[in-house]
Amino acid sequence: MRPAAFITGITGMVVVTGLLLAGEARLGGGTAGEETASAEETATAPAGAASDADEGAAISDDRAEMIARSTEPAASPSPAPGDGVTSRPADVPQQAETAGGQAASPATKKPMELARPAVENAGILSFGERRLQLAGIVPTPVDRICGPAARKWPCGMMAKTALRLLLRNRSVACDLETVEWKDTVATACRLGTEDLGAWLAENGWAEAAVGSPLTAAAEKARQAGKGLYGDDPRRH
Repeated sequence: MRPAAFITGITGMVVVTGLLLAGEARLGGGTAGEETASAEETATAPAGAASDADEGAAISDDRAEMIARSTEPAASPSPAPGDGVTSRPADVPQQAETAGGQAASPATKKPMELARPAVENAGILSFGERRLQLAGIVPTPVDRICGPAARKWPCGMMAKTALRLLLRNRSVACDLETVEWKDTVATACRLGTEDLGAWLAENGWAEAAVGSPLTAAAEKARQAGKGLYGDDPRRH
């Protein structure tokens, strides 16, 4: 073989090898670029995905309560009036309260001073057109007559006089709901500490009402012959 032909062959092989290397380099560069792009996309993808995930998680949290409520049984409607269901009232103090926060209570009687009572009979005091009947006794009518046929005497008038002499136009304290009462009211009245009804029963000037606590006192006066059960005091 000639030297020139050998050199030409070697040169051709070198050229071919160079071309192959250059092509391989181009192919490697493209793959690397693609790999770089893929790496960049991979690097940036988690940020976007994380943002979407965070947004999705926030939405899920906001809707969690709504979803939980939607799975609960529907609340039973409040019974309408007339359904026969009695609702339990809220815990409050035992007594029914008024607007002021206190329990309403019935009116109670209080001692009230009344001036110059007139004695209508042994058991009833009058204040103009209004009257107070002493509690616990049966008022003695003014026209009542006592004693046997041969010794009758006006015990009703004497009983009235005895009560009038006790009072002597002095003020009395009577248990009332109001000083503006009307017509006739039965109540207890006192002259100082002396209960007028008890005084009449103990001295025999009035009979005790049925079931009255003054029954024993009135019976004791009857047995002792006091007042209505005795003789005409004018003869003594």
